[in-house]
Amino acid sequence: MELFGITATEYVGYFASLMVLVSFTMKDVKKLRLVNMTGCILFIIYGFLMPTLRIGLPIIIANAAIFGVNLFYLLRKPH
Repeated sequence: MELFGITATEYVGYFASLMVLVSFTMKDVKKLRLVNMTGCILFIIYGFLMPTLRIGLPIIIANAAIFGVNLFYLLRKPH
């Protein structure tokens, strides 16, 4: 399916990029991490939507790791 010549997969990638970009404008670290995690999830989905896993796997691995780091710091008890 295409809309304006852009595939659904590309829209997922663009929205993921937008979420990561928006996360860097956040002053509240908790909000930053939550928005960034949303971007990571979208990038993981985007990686699975790639034509071959060979192309998508680096995207999936990197964003799963970033998601894990964000989750770790969100769940960590403050000092």
